[in-house]
Amino acid sequence: MFIIQLTFSDNKSQAKDFMEGHKKWLQIGFDKGIFVLSGSLQPNAGGIIAVDVSKQEIEEIVAEDPFVIENVVKSEIIELTPSKADERLSFLLDNRF
Repeated sequence: MFIIQLTFSDNKSQAKDFMEGHKKWLQIGFDKGIFVLSGSLQPNAGGIIAVDVSKQEIEEIVAEDPFVIENVVKSEIIELTPSKADERLSFLLDNRF
């Protein structure tokens, strides 16, 4: 499993200009079954996306995010090997990530 961390850069003030494109990019990721969870970092620091593809695919996908293209956010790809989960999230342990 991989986590994409998107942290606002010094260009954070431009987020409003590219928000619609970023939201479309997120929706495409969910529609394709690539993104499994997303949410905001608080307080208003960026976002996190849990991803179900290879690291190479993630790098290609992240490069298409308007926020990344326009340097609104800095991206970091973090690999996570889940080893324990609450029963409600036990599907994360099935090694499909």
